[in-house]
Amino acid sequence: MSFFKMPPQIVRLVLLVLLVGGSYAVARMLLVPASFGEYGWFRGAALEELAAPKPVLAGMKACDECHSEILQKVAKYEHKTLSCESCHGFSRPHADNPDVKAPKVKFADNDCLSCHQASPSRPLWLKQVEPLEHFRGDKCTGCHVPHQPKEIP
Repeated sequence: MSFFKMPPQIVRLVLLVLLVGGSYAVARMLLVPASFGEYGWFRGAALEELAAPKPVLAGMKACDECHSEILQKVAKYEHKTLSCESCHGFSRPHADNPDVKAPKVKFADNDCLSCHQASPSRPLWLKQVEPLEHFRGDKCTGCHVPHQPKEIP
């Protein structure tokens, strides 16, 4: 009977702690995967889950079937070692069914700068630019053709 003689704020605090603790226990039981903890702080099934998705890249051979003239142009210039999907995005759905539109290429400056922005970590043979010094207020495609970078549009 002394429990009920406690001040009401203590009773409410104890009930609140029990409610929060119980909510945490239920949430942990429902949200934490069963394989968690098999290898320390890692999920045991993580590697299988990461390996399960099928790749969505079509590859240059798939692009060559319909766009061989563009690949021949690219083969003469610096971007010949790049895969089409490096810039154009995942294209397997388009390669499997040409009626499906290929991913839209915006050629925003960030697309070019992801490889060409000056960085000491990049090899010296890779053309690098300092954007604030190089740009004339236009996008990269204002002065460069992506498939033939040395040509002027």
